[in-house]
Amino acid sequence: MRFRDYIPYYKRNLKVAGPIVLSQVGVALTQLVDTFMVGKLGTTELAAVSLASSIALMGFLFVNGLLMGATPIVGQLFATADVDVDEKRIQMGKIFQNQILLSVISSVLMLGLLYVVRLFLYNMGQDVAVVDCAIPYYVILIISILPNTLFMAGKQLLEGLGNTSVAMAITIVANIVNIVFNYFLIYGNCGFPQMGVIGAGLATFIARVVMAVALFIMIYMRHEWRQYCKEFRIGLFDWRCVVEILRVGFPIAVHILVEMSAFSLSGIMMGWLGAAALASHQIAAQTGNVLFMVVLGISAATTIRVSHQYGAKDYVAMRMAANASIHLCLFANMVMGILLVIFRKNVVMLFSSDPEVIRLGSQVLIMAGIFQLSDGMQAVGAGILRGLKDVKVTMYVAFLSYLVINLPLGYIMAFVVGLGAPGVWMGFIGGLSVAAILFRIRYVRDFQKIERNGFD
Repeated sequence: MRFRDYIPYYKRNLKVAGPIVLSQVGVALTQLVDTFMVGKLGTTELAAVSLASSIALMGFLFVNGLLMGATPIVGQLFATADVDVDEKRIQMGKIFQNQILLSVISSVLMLGLLYVVRLFLYNMGQDVAVVDCAIPYYVILIISILPNTLFMAGKQLLEGLGNTSVAMAITIVANIVNIVFNYFLIYGNCGFPQMGVIGAGLATFIARVVMAVALFIMIYMRHEWRQYCKEFRIGLFDWRCVVEILRVGFPIAVHILVEMSAFSLSGIMMGWLGAAALASHQIAAQTGNVLFMVVLGISAATTIRVSHQYGAKDYVAMRMAANASIHLCLFANMVMGILLVIFRKNVVMLFSSDPEVIRLGSQVLIMAGIFQLSDGMQAVGAGILRGLKDVKVTMYVAFLSYLVINLPLGYIMAFVVGLGAPGVWMGFIGGLSVAAILFRIRYVRDFQKIERNGFD
């Protein structure tokens, strides 16, 4: 295929991906703003936010991954032409209703699990002062899992329908809310009490409640979406539907959990090197997370576009849409990686004035810049497989790449070879590269199978 043949696919993918990117960047900025504003309080406070966020984020993303199973299911159903309109509306309403049920059950269970985990924070080899500061922030953070999960339930429905702009707008508003309340509660401005790290947690909780409430108001206000809510009734609660969402969502959740576990466990290893190393890890992880949201948006758009073309049984368009996302990702991540390396010291200095944090953070950001390409390729590869609902393999590949390769390699480079903080991040380069290669092998095989045998 020639470049000009891909131009329409670039445009369509970007039309879907653009709002998702802004929405995902907005979600990442919530934590980044906490990191930035708490960093002004000191290295201990910054390390505390890093520790709490690293652990809580694993639970948040696991539950979000469960709910992501609805997107390709809704997307393929939405694009299928041989289903009666009324029947399609009932099925959409059924998926949404059971998606909400799943979000409530999973978030309550995860909240309980994460609350128990707090009892073990003192046994993770961290500075006692850091843990003392982290626990109150951690508790508030995990309570916000319920509104966050309800927001995700509505967001996945709308993305399956092809609408990505509403979640983007709501996320932007929520970030403004988070910044304002951080300003009030962290520093005690405008008559509010000065609460430090606890204030950052409360601001995040308020912002996530705003996101959930606003999204459900928007769904109810628009007729084409409200019709799915009108279908709600006791008879539509169906454990088989929940199981179908979980069948797709659980491997996605495990993939995300394993990936974030690698980051979180690497954060714990950083804590063994001291508070400055842990603070530098937090800066690099949060900065890299914002950049990753760009490719994650492209990946989510790829899932939507591939699932729609799969539902329409258009093989050529499905493969072209997937390839277009790969091209976009390669370009975006190459640019972001170069900029991250060039401006690494400036980035660290935005968060901390501690000379040791600046030194270590600048070294770690070089590694974060290098791994951008591998990270992007594995994310888009996973997005293609999710659009095909071939998600079980991503779980196994993630386990191999992040736990069997990433963590041991990072430990060896940091503590055996003696490279310290940058060595921990070298593990990510190795693990992500393996994941990118294996995902590509899998989706190429899937495309060849569809080309030979047709759609199911």
